[in-house]
Amino acid sequence: MYKIIYYADKRDESPVEDFVCSLQLKVRVKVLKWLNLLEEYGPNLPRPYADVLRDKIRELRISHGNLEIRIFYFFWKDKIIVLTNGYFKKQRKTDDSEIEKAIGYMNDFIMREGG
Repeated sequence: MYKIIYYADKRDESPVEDFVCSLQLKVRVKVLKWLNLLEEYGPNLPRPYADVLRDKIRELRISHGNLEIRIFYFFWKDKIIVLTNGYFKKQRKTDDSEIEKAIGYMNDFIMREGG
């Protein structure tokens, strides 16, 4: 089994935790179910639940009614999944600026944690 941690910057602010906490209760419950699946299956969690993007960034893909939610993450060390950020997907293509944020958070995390 894998362990999920939330990325936090040097001020201890966590964009992904803020995003998840901002969700309505029913939506948050579904997100937490998907996170449990991610902890259980790790890199073997298939589409439609998860997908590989680029530069080691992956996305958790959650649909709830007409909401499309994406939570970005990467694997660190052996069995740690670091969640970086999340957003509501409104276009067919995943927002490049959100992927860039995830890459920046990943690089910051790795630099501060010693690779």
